[in-house]
Amino acid sequence: MSRARRPAAAPGSPGAAVPAGAVTPGRIFLEFLRLGLTAFGGPVAHIGYFRERFVARLKWLDEPAFADLVALCQFLPGPASSQLGMAIGLSRGGFAGALAAFIGFTAPSALAMTLIGLAVAASGSAGIDRGVIGALAIVALAVVAEAVRGMAVSLASGRLHAGIALAAAALALAVPLGAVQILILVLGGLAGWRLDPATPPHVRQGAAVPVTRRTGAVLMALFFLLLAGLPLAAHLAPTPALVLADAFYRAGALVFGGGHVVLPMLQSAVVDKGLVPDAAFVAGYGAVQAMPGPLFTLAAFLGAVAAVPGPISGALLATLAIFLPAFLLVTGVLPFWLRLRSNAACRKALAGVNAAVVGLLGAALYDPVFVTAVHNGRDLAAAVFCYALITAGRVPVFIVVPLAALAGYLLR
Repeated sequence: MSRARRPAAAPGSPGAAVPAGAVTPGRIFLEFLRLGLTAFGGPVAHIGYFRERFVARLKWLDEPAFADLVALCQFLPGPASSQLGMAIGLSRGGFAGALAAFIGFTAPSALAMTLIGLAVAASGSAGIDRGVIGALAIVALAVVAEAVRGMAVSLASGRLHAGIALAAAALALAVPLGAVQILILVLGGLAGWRLDPATPPHVRQGAAVPVTRRTGAVLMALFFLLLAGLPLAAHLAPTPALVLADAFYRAGALVFGGGHVVLPMLQSAVVDKGLVPDAAFVAGYGAVQAMPGPLFTLAAFLGAVAAVPGPISGALLATLAIFLPAFLLVTGVLPFWLRLRSNAACRKALAGVNAAVVGLLGAALYDPVFVTAVHNGRDLAAAVFCYALITAGRVPVFIVVPLAALAGYLLR
Protein backbone atom coordinates (compact mmCIF):
# COMPACT_ATOMS: atom_id res chain seq x y z
CA MET A 1 0.00 0.00 0.00
CA SER A 2 1.57 3.26 -1.10
CA ARG A 3 1.89 6.21 1.23
CA ALA A 4 1.33 9.80 0.24
CA ARG A 5 4.53 11.80 -0.05
CA ARG A 6 4.91 14.48 2.57
CA PRO A 7 5.44 17.92 1.08
CA ALA A 8 8.93 19.33 1.40
CA ALA A 9 9.35 21.98 4.07
CA ALA A 10 10.15 25.50 3.07
CA PRO A 11 13.82 26.37 2.71
CA GLY A 12 15.35 27.27 6.05
CA SER A 13 12.46 25.90 8.11
CA PRO A 14 13.25 23.65 11.09
CA GLY A 15 11.75 20.58 9.44
CA ALA A 16 13.32 21.02 6.02
CA ALA A 17 13.65 17.70 4.22
CA VAL A 18 14.95 16.49 0.89
CA PRO A 19 13.07 18.46 -1.77
CA ALA A 20 10.08 17.04 -3.59
CA GLY A 21 11.15 15.36 -6.80
CA ALA A 22 14.52 14.49 -5.27
CA VAL A 23 17.07 12.60 -7.36
CA THR A 24 19.35 9.89 -5.99
CA PRO A 25 22.99 10.86 -5.35
CA GLY A 26 24.04 8.17 -7.81
CA ARG A 27 22.02 9.75 -10.61
CA ILE A 28 23.35 13.20 -9.72
CA PHE A 29 26.90 11.85 -9.76
CA LEU A 30 26.45 10.30 -13.21
CA GLU A 31 24.94 13.46 -14.68
CA PHE A 32 27.75 15.62 -13.35
CA LEU A 33 30.36 13.05 -14.32
CA ARG A 34 29.11 13.35 -17.89
CA LEU A 35 29.60 17.11 -17.66
CA GLY A 36 32.93 16.68 -15.93
CA LEU A 37 34.10 14.71 -18.97
CA THR A 38 32.67 17.03 -21.65
CA ALA A 39 32.18 20.58 -20.25
CA PHE A 40 35.12 22.40 -21.81
CA GLY A 41 35.60 26.14 -22.08
CA GLY A 42 35.81 27.59 -18.58
CA PRO A 43 33.24 28.91 -16.07
CA VAL A 44 31.03 30.81 -18.52
CA ALA A 45 30.77 27.82 -20.83
CA HIS A 46 29.98 25.59 -17.85
CA ILE A 47 26.90 27.69 -17.09
CA GLY A 48 25.77 27.03 -20.64
CA TYR A 49 26.38 23.30 -20.28
CA PHE A 50 24.47 23.22 -16.98
CA ARG A 51 21.52 25.09 -18.45
CA GLU A 52 21.39 22.82 -21.50
CA ARG A 53 21.40 19.71 -19.30
CA PHE A 54 19.42 20.59 -16.19
CA VAL A 55 16.97 23.19 -17.51
CA ALA A 56 16.42 22.36 -21.17
CA ARG A 57 16.71 18.55 -21.08
CA LEU A 58 16.19 17.15 -17.58
CA LYS A 59 13.86 19.92 -16.30
CA TRP A 60 15.44 19.75 -12.83
CA LEU A 61 15.03 23.54 -12.57
CA ASP A 62 13.11 26.16 -14.48
CA GLU A 63 14.77 29.20 -16.01
CA PRO A 64 14.18 31.70 -13.16
CA ALA A 65 15.31 29.22 -10.48
CA PHE A 66 18.46 28.47 -12.49
CA ALA A 67 19.18 32.17 -12.95
CA ASP A 68 18.73 32.77 -9.22
CA LEU A 69 21.41 30.18 -8.49
CA VAL A 70 23.70 31.69 -11.13
CA ALA A 71 23.28 35.11 -9.54
CA LEU A 72 24.07 33.73 -6.08
CA CYS A 73 27.24 32.06 -7.33
CA GLN A 74 28.30 35.28 -9.08
CA PHE A 75 28.02 37.10 -5.73
CA LEU A 76 30.11 34.54 -3.83
CA PRO A 77 33.90 34.25 -4.00
CA GLY A 78 35.35 31.06 -5.43
CA PRO A 79 34.70 28.93 -8.53
CA ALA A 80 31.24 30.01 -9.72
CA SER A 81 30.53 27.02 -11.96
CA SER A 82 31.51 24.52 -9.26
CA GLN A 83 29.33 26.34 -6.74
CA LEU A 84 26.47 26.28 -9.23
CA GLY A 85 26.88 22.53 -9.61
CA MET A 86 26.92 22.07 -5.84
CA ALA A 87 23.77 24.19 -5.50
CA ILE A 88 21.96 22.14 -8.15
CA GLY A 89 23.03 18.90 -6.48
CA LEU A 90 21.94 20.22 -3.07
CA SER A 91 18.53 21.27 -4.37
CA ARG A 92 17.88 17.85 -5.91
CA GLY A 93 19.55 15.45 -3.47
CA GLY A 94 20.52 17.19 -0.25
CA PHE A 95 24.07 17.24 1.08
CA ALA A 96 24.79 13.88 -0.53
CA GLY A 97 23.62 15.33 -3.84
CA ALA A 98 25.88 18.38 -3.46
CA LEU A 99 28.85 16.11 -2.72
CA ALA A 100 27.97 13.84 -5.65
CA ALA A 101 27.77 16.85 -7.98
CA PHE A 102 31.15 18.12 -6.80
CA ILE A 103 32.89 14.77 -7.18
CA GLY A 104 31.35 14.00 -10.56
CA PHE A 105 32.14 17.41 -12.05
CA THR A 106 35.62 17.76 -10.55
CA ALA A 107 37.13 14.25 -10.50
CA PRO A 108 37.90 13.81 -14.25
CA SER A 109 39.86 17.05 -14.53
CA ALA A 110 41.48 16.67 -11.11
CA LEU A 111 42.65 13.14 -11.92
CA ALA A 112 43.99 14.18 -15.33
CA MET A 113 45.80 17.18 -13.84
CA THR A 114 47.32 14.98 -11.13
CA LEU A 115 48.71 12.60 -13.77
CA ILE A 116 50.03 15.53 -15.82
CA GLY A 117 51.60 16.96 -12.66
CA LEU A 118 53.42 13.68 -12.07
CA ALA A 119 54.61 13.71 -15.69
CA VAL A 120 55.78 17.32 -15.51
CA ALA A 121 57.60 16.68 -12.27
CA ALA A 122 59.43 13.83 -14.03
CA SER A 123 60.05 15.40 -17.45
CA GLY A 124 59.47 19.13 -17.03
CA SER A 125 57.02 19.53 -19.94
CA ALA A 126 53.37 19.09 -20.86
CA GLY A 127 52.37 18.95 -24.51
CA ILE A 128 48.79 19.94 -25.43
CA ASP A 129 47.41 19.66 -28.96
CA ARG A 130 46.36 23.15 -30.05
CA GLY A 131 43.96 21.87 -32.69
CA VAL A 132 41.94 20.06 -30.05
CA ILE A 133 41.89 23.15 -27.80
CA GLY A 134 40.63 25.32 -30.66
CA ALA A 135 37.85 22.88 -31.55
CA LEU A 136 36.68 22.64 -27.93
CA ALA A 137 36.60 26.44 -27.69
CA ILE A 138 34.32 26.54 -30.76
CA VAL A 139 31.90 24.07 -29.13
CA ALA A 140 31.93 26.18 -25.97
CA LEU A 141 30.99 29.23 -28.07
CA ALA A 142 27.95 27.41 -29.48
CA VAL A 143 26.85 26.24 -26.02
CA VAL A 144 27.17 29.68 -24.45
CA ALA A 145 25.36 31.33 -27.38
CA GLU A 146 22.36 29.04 -26.89
CA ALA A 147 22.40 29.66 -23.13
CA VAL A 148 22.35 33.43 -23.65
CA ARG A 149 19.53 33.16 -26.19
CA GLY A 150 17.38 30.92 -24.01
CA MET A 151 17.90 32.93 -20.84
CA ALA A 152 17.26 36.22 -22.65
CA VAL A 153 13.88 34.94 -23.89
CA SER A 154 12.82 33.98 -20.35
CA LEU A 155 14.51 36.61 -18.20
CA ALA A 156 15.04 39.71 -20.33
CA SER A 157 11.99 39.86 -22.59
CA GLY A 158 10.31 43.08 -21.41
CA ARG A 159 11.60 46.57 -22.10
CA LEU A 160 12.88 47.11 -18.56
CA HIS A 161 14.69 43.80 -18.20
CA ALA A 162 16.01 43.92 -21.76
CA GLY A 163 17.39 47.37 -20.96
CA ILE A 164 19.00 46.07 -17.77
CA ALA A 165 20.59 43.17 -19.69
CA LEU A 166 21.95 45.46 -22.43
CA ALA A 167 23.29 47.98 -19.93
CA ALA A 168 24.92 45.18 -17.94
CA ALA A 169 26.58 43.79 -21.07
CA ALA A 170 27.85 47.23 -22.10
CA LEU A 171 29.31 47.97 -18.67
CA ALA A 172 30.90 44.52 -18.38
CA LEU A 173 32.56 44.92 -21.79
CA ALA A 174 33.74 48.46 -21.02
CA VAL A 175 35.17 47.59 -17.59
CA PRO A 176 36.08 43.86 -17.59
CA LEU A 177 36.90 43.46 -13.88
CA GLY A 178 35.59 40.88 -11.41
CA ALA A 179 34.58 43.53 -8.87
CA VAL A 180 32.56 45.36 -11.53
CA GLN A 181 30.48 42.22 -12.08
CA ILE A 182 29.31 42.39 -8.47
CA LEU A 183 28.44 46.06 -8.95
CA ILE A 184 26.47 45.22 -12.11
CA LEU A 185 24.38 42.63 -10.27
CA VAL A 186 23.69 45.09 -7.44
CA LEU A 187 22.65 47.82 -9.88
CA GLY A 188 20.45 45.35 -11.77
CA GLY A 189 18.72 44.42 -8.52
CA LEU A 190 18.18 48.07 -7.60
CA ALA A 191 16.76 48.84 -11.04
CA GLY A 192 14.35 45.90 -10.84
CA TRP A 193 13.27 46.85 -7.34
CA ARG A 194 12.66 50.53 -8.07
CA LEU A 195 11.43 50.47 -11.69
CA ASP A 196 9.47 47.23 -12.13
CA PRO A 197 5.75 47.99 -11.72
CA ALA A 198 4.71 44.31 -11.55
CA THR A 199 5.76 41.73 -8.97
CA PRO A 200 7.11 38.53 -10.57
CA PRO A 201 5.38 35.31 -9.50
CA HIS A 202 6.95 33.21 -6.75
CA VAL A 203 9.45 30.68 -8.15
CA ARG A 204 9.01 27.23 -6.63
CA GLN A 205 10.61 24.66 -8.93
CA GLY A 206 14.00 23.58 -7.64
CA ALA A 207 13.84 26.11 -4.77
CA ALA A 208 13.57 23.88 -1.69
CA VAL A 209 16.83 22.75 -0.09
CA PRO A 210 17.33 20.51 2.97
CA VAL A 211 19.35 23.11 4.88
CA THR A 212 17.90 25.00 7.83
CA ARG A 213 18.98 28.56 8.52
CA ARG A 214 20.66 27.36 11.70
CA THR A 215 22.70 24.82 9.76
CA GLY A 216 23.52 27.46 7.18
CA ALA A 217 24.77 29.80 9.89
CA VAL A 218 26.98 27.03 11.31
CA LEU A 219 28.47 26.32 7.87
CA MET A 220 29.24 29.99 7.28
CA ALA A 221 30.80 30.23 10.75
CA LEU A 222 33.00 27.25 9.88
CA PHE A 223 34.03 28.98 6.66
CA PHE A 224 35.25 32.05 8.55
CA LEU A 225 36.79 29.97 11.33
CA LEU A 226 38.97 28.09 8.84
CA LEU A 227 39.79 31.30 6.98
CA ALA A 228 41.14 32.86 10.20
CA GLY A 229 42.38 29.69 11.89
CA LEU A 230 44.42 28.03 9.13
CA PRO A 231 46.91 30.94 8.77
CA LEU A 232 47.36 31.02 12.53
CA ALA A 233 47.86 27.25 12.69
CA ALA A 234 50.31 27.37 9.77
CA HIS A 235 52.26 30.12 11.57
CA LEU A 236 52.39 28.29 14.88
CA ALA A 237 53.15 24.87 13.36
CA PRO A 238 54.52 25.51 9.86
CA THR A 239 54.44 21.95 8.56
CA PRO A 240 54.50 21.75 4.73
CA ALA A 241 51.07 20.12 4.56
CA LEU A 242 49.46 22.77 6.77
CA VAL A 243 51.09 25.59 4.84
CA LEU A 244 49.83 24.09 1.57
CA ALA A 245 46.29 23.63 2.92
CA ASP A 246 46.23 27.23 4.20
CA ALA A 247 47.42 28.64 0.86
CA PHE A 248 44.86 26.78 -1.23
CA TYR A 249 41.98 27.37 1.20
CA ARG A 250 42.61 31.14 1.12
CA ALA A 251 42.85 31.04 -2.68
CA GLY A 252 39.44 29.39 -2.90
CA ALA A 253 37.90 31.67 -0.28
CA LEU A 254 39.08 35.14 -1.33
CA VAL A 255 39.03 35.21 -5.13
CA PHE A 256 36.19 36.70 -7.17
CA GLY A 257 35.96 36.26 -10.92
CA GLY A 258 36.70 32.59 -11.57
CA GLY A 259 39.69 30.39 -12.27
CA HIS A 260 41.87 32.84 -14.19
CA VAL A 261 41.78 35.39 -11.37
CA VAL A 262 43.11 32.87 -8.85
CA LEU A 263 46.40 32.48 -10.75
CA PRO A 264 48.33 35.34 -9.08
CA MET A 265 47.40 34.10 -5.61
CA LEU A 266 48.36 30.52 -6.43
CA GLN A 267 51.61 31.63 -8.02
CA SER A 268 52.47 33.60 -4.90
CA ALA A 269 51.55 30.64 -2.70
CA VAL A 270 53.53 27.92 -4.46
CA VAL A 271 56.09 29.50 -6.81
CA ASP A 272 57.34 32.32 -4.61
CA LYS A 273 57.71 29.87 -1.71
CA GLY A 274 59.73 27.44 -3.81
CA LEU A 275 57.19 24.60 -3.77
CA VAL A 276 56.67 24.59 -7.57
CA PRO A 277 59.12 25.81 -10.27
CA ASP A 278 57.86 28.71 -12.39
CA ALA A 279 58.16 26.70 -15.62
CA ALA A 280 56.05 23.90 -14.15
CA PHE A 281 53.42 26.41 -13.02
CA VAL A 282 53.13 27.78 -16.58
CA ALA A 283 52.93 24.23 -17.98
CA GLY A 284 50.12 23.43 -15.56
CA TYR A 285 48.18 26.53 -16.55
CA GLY A 286 48.50 25.55 -20.21
CA ALA A 287 47.38 22.00 -19.48
CA VAL A 288 44.29 23.00 -17.50
CA GLN A 289 43.03 25.03 -20.47
CA ALA A 290 42.50 21.74 -22.32
CA MET A 291 40.66 20.09 -19.43
CA PRO A 292 36.90 19.80 -18.99
CA GLY A 293 35.43 20.85 -15.67
CA PRO A 294 36.62 23.62 -13.32
CA LEU A 295 39.87 25.52 -13.83
CA PHE A 296 40.47 25.31 -10.08
CA THR A 297 41.66 21.73 -10.63
CA LEU A 298 44.98 23.37 -11.41
CA ALA A 299 45.37 22.85 -7.65
CA ALA A 300 45.64 19.08 -8.21
CA PHE A 301 48.53 19.64 -10.61
CA LEU A 302 50.32 22.01 -8.24
CA GLY A 303 49.83 19.69 -5.27
CA ALA A 304 51.26 16.77 -7.24
CA VAL A 305 54.31 18.79 -8.34
CA ALA A 306 54.86 20.18 -4.84
CA ALA A 307 54.62 16.61 -3.48
CA VAL A 308 53.55 17.82 0.00
CA PRO A 309 53.31 15.51 1.85
CA GLY A 310 53.52 13.26 -1.25
CA PRO A 311 52.56 13.58 -4.95
CA ILE A 312 49.15 11.88 -4.70
CA SER A 313 48.32 13.10 -1.20
CA GLY A 314 49.49 16.60 -2.15
CA ALA A 315 47.17 16.66 -5.16
CA LEU A 316 44.24 15.49 -3.03
CA LEU A 317 45.01 17.96 -0.21
CA ALA A 318 45.31 20.93 -2.56
CA THR A 319 42.11 20.03 -4.43
CA LEU A 320 40.01 19.60 -1.29
CA ALA A 321 41.44 22.76 0.28
CA ILE A 322 40.68 25.00 -2.70
CA PHE A 323 37.10 23.71 -3.15
CA LEU A 324 36.11 23.46 0.52
CA PRO A 325 35.33 27.21 0.86
CA ALA A 326 32.96 26.98 -2.13
CA PHE A 327 31.09 24.06 -0.56
CA LEU A 328 30.76 25.78 2.83
CA LEU A 329 29.65 29.09 1.32
CA VAL A 330 27.06 27.85 -1.14
CA THR A 331 25.45 25.40 1.30
CA GLY A 332 25.55 27.99 4.08
CA VAL A 333 24.14 30.92 2.11
CA LEU A 334 21.57 29.08 -0.02
CA PRO A 335 18.78 28.76 2.61
CA PHE A 336 18.92 32.51 3.26
CA TRP A 337 19.10 33.37 -0.44
CA LEU A 338 16.10 31.24 -1.40
CA ARG A 339 14.04 32.58 1.48
CA LEU A 340 14.19 36.02 -0.13
CA ARG A 341 11.76 34.75 -2.79
CA SER A 342 8.89 34.98 -0.33
CA ASN A 343 9.24 38.78 -0.27
CA ALA A 344 7.61 40.68 -3.15
CA ALA A 345 10.20 43.49 -3.20
CA CYS A 346 13.02 40.96 -3.19
CA ARG A 347 11.45 39.09 -6.11
CA LYS A 348 11.40 42.33 -8.11
CA ALA A 349 15.05 42.89 -7.25
CA LEU A 350 15.94 39.28 -8.14
CA ALA A 351 14.24 39.69 -11.52
CA GLY A 352 16.53 42.65 -12.14
CA VAL A 353 19.55 40.65 -10.98
CA ASN A 354 18.60 37.81 -13.34
CA ALA A 355 18.37 40.25 -16.26
CA ALA A 356 21.83 41.54 -15.32
CA VAL A 357 23.09 37.93 -15.31
CA VAL A 358 21.90 37.62 -18.92
CA GLY A 359 23.87 40.75 -19.75
CA LEU A 360 27.00 39.42 -18.06
CA LEU A 361 26.73 36.16 -19.98
CA GLY A 362 26.20 38.12 -23.18
CA ALA A 363 29.37 40.10 -22.53
CA ALA A 364 31.27 36.90 -21.74
CA LEU A 365 29.95 35.39 -24.97
CA TYR A 366 32.12 37.95 -26.76
CA ASP A 367 35.07 38.12 -24.35
CA PRO A 368 36.55 35.66 -23.50
CA VAL A 369 34.52 33.02 -25.40
CA PHE A 370 34.23 34.49 -28.93
CA VAL A 371 37.65 36.16 -29.04
CA THR A 372 39.25 32.92 -27.84
CA ALA A 373 37.43 30.62 -30.26
CA VAL A 374 37.08 32.59 -33.52
CA HIS A 375 40.14 33.72 -35.44
CA ASN A 376 38.84 33.51 -39.01
CA GLY A 377 35.78 32.74 -41.10
CA ARG A 378 36.36 29.01 -40.91
CA ASP A 379 36.23 29.10 -37.12
CA LEU A 380 32.97 31.08 -37.23
CA ALA A 381 31.48 28.62 -39.75
CA ALA A 382 32.42 25.73 -37.47
CA ALA A 383 30.78 27.48 -34.51
CA VAL A 384 27.58 28.02 -36.50
CA PHE A 385 27.60 24.36 -37.53
CA CYS A 386 28.01 23.22 -33.91
CA TYR A 387 25.22 25.57 -32.86
CA ALA A 388 22.95 24.06 -35.51
CA LEU A 389 23.77 20.53 -34.34
CA ILE A 390 22.94 21.40 -30.72
CA THR A 391 19.77 23.40 -31.38
CA ALA A 392 18.12 22.37 -34.66
CA GLY A 393 19.66 18.91 -34.71
CA ARG A 394 19.13 18.27 -30.97
CA VAL A 395 22.45 16.41 -30.88
CA PRO A 396 23.57 16.08 -27.24
CA VAL A 397 26.56 18.19 -26.30
CA PHE A 398 28.42 15.16 -24.93
CA ILE A 399 28.42 13.79 -28.50
CA VAL A 400 29.34 17.08 -30.20
CA VAL A 401 32.36 17.61 -27.91
CA PRO A 402 34.39 14.48 -28.82
CA LEU A 403 33.47 14.83 -32.51
CA ALA A 404 34.76 18.43 -32.52
CA ALA A 405 37.92 17.41 -30.65
CA LEU A 406 38.62 14.68 -33.20
CA ALA A 407 37.97 17.06 -36.10
CA GLY A 408 40.28 19.65 -34.54
CA TYR A 409 43.04 17.10 -34.17
CA LEU A 410 42.72 15.82 -37.75
CA LEU A 411 42.45 19.28 -39.33
CA ARG A 412 45.15 20.95 -37.24
